[in-house]
Amino acid sequence: MTKNKQHIVLQTKNLSIGYSNKQEVNFIAKNLSFALEKGKLICLLGRNGIGKSTLLRTLSKTQNTLSGDILIDGENLSNISSSELSKKMSLVLTEKIPESQLSVYDIVALGRQPYTNWLGRLSKEDLIRIDKAIELVDIKDICDKKNHALSDGQLQKVMIARALAQDTDIIILDEPTAHLDLHHKIEVFKTLQHLVHKTDKTIILSTHEVNLALQLADELWLMTENKFTTGTIENLIKSKELETIFPENQIVFNPGLKQFTLKK
Repeated sequence: MTKNKQHIVLQTKNLSIGYSNKQEVNFIAKNLSFALEKGKLICLLGRNGIGKSTLLRTLSKTQNTLSGDILIDGENLSNISSSELSKKMSLVLTEKIPESQLSVYDIVALGRQPYTNWLGRLSKEDLIRIDKAIELVDIKDICDKKNHALSDGQLQKVMIARALAQDTDIIILDEPTAHLDLHHKIEVFKTLQHLVHKTDKTIILSTHEVNLALQLADELWLMTENKFTTGTIENLIKSKELETIFPENQIVFNPGLKQFTLKK
């Protein structure tokens, strides 16, 4: 029997990221090449300032590449228009949305903007997608709440539901648990893991919640000053790559526990 070919939803070839102006080019990372299979939960790890947000902004075309290629479903990102990309990739940023009188349902419905007509009318298909997103993220009980009345944890789940309503194969989240307490951090991670399994979408998030990532991610992306490594947790443990992402004099990786601990 012939084995089904993997669906590579995102790929980079010799990608270099950073910032440039007329005077200079500042490289954050160079020659990143990887292929990402559909239906995975990916956690991007690395210390503060290493370039995680820069990578996610570049992959989502909110920041230009310095060199190399990004392919979405085999098509070069540079050839994909913003309107086309909004049907392939959704983005959840750390910045809070401005307070308004929008209800939770209204915010989730905004995810359908790439598909609505110029009047912004929601079709039957739009309404089905909105209701499904609300059901998957389990926020039906707060649908009528205004956004200014939401807790940080509730708001993050609403933003995830909006991305789901957008119905893209790829969802990118930049530090989705940054402002949450431990309970809500775990809840968001479990929600994302559940969504990958239920919808077969590919979810990529940057995070500092390393031990949660080690328990729940399908694959890790590791960024250090000199290297970018991808792989399953088991393979990264075997290769000892996990031991390189934090200073050894402060934090050590315990392969038996699959956790980082303070160095004694």
